[in-house]
Amino acid sequence: MSKAAVAPASPLSRWWHKWRFHLNILLLLIPLGFMPKYFADAAMFRGDSGLGERDLGTIQVGPWQVQLAELRDEAPRADGPAGHFKAFNAALCNTCINEVKAAYLRIGKPRSLRAAGTIFFGPPYRMATNLPIPSKTKADAEIWITLEGWDGSMHQASIPLAKASPATLAWLNKQGGK
Repeated sequence: MSKAAVAPASPLSRWWHKWRFHLNILLLLIPLGFMPKYFADAAMFRGDSGLGERDLGTIQVGPWQVQLAELRDEAPRADGPAGHFKAFNAALCNTCINEVKAAYLRIGKPRSLRAAGTIFFGPPYRMATNLPIPSKTKADAEIWITLEGWDGSMHQASIPLAKASPATLAWLNKQGGK
């Protein structure tokens, strides 16, 4: 009987066999570093930590009240050729849920209901919209909230952009806002 000669293992092969277990453990530990942000985002989207990162408080719009919040406390996000958008969330008061037909958000005062801005969508306890932010927006601009009632009534209120989103105002100044 002849025994076949076994080739000596290469240094890379020896290193791999020695450290492969430790590398696999490292691959399991890396995702754990991202878990706190994941759980914070999940709590925000469930509503456990409020409507968003920056709560703007309760705003009186005619006979109704709306709680408004900026989803993320950051500059507007680019969405390709459509421009830059900022996400806002809102919640209607418990007494006005059955009275309000639609809610809108816009930069600058709307001329009519047809130009009321972006519509909020979702349940009345947590509605969301993406507000387009034109690059030529002035620093003293206002964000207008329009509520349309089932009876045909329309009520509006405004908040300064500086109060609604300081990060957006800083972004506009950086862009060289007009």
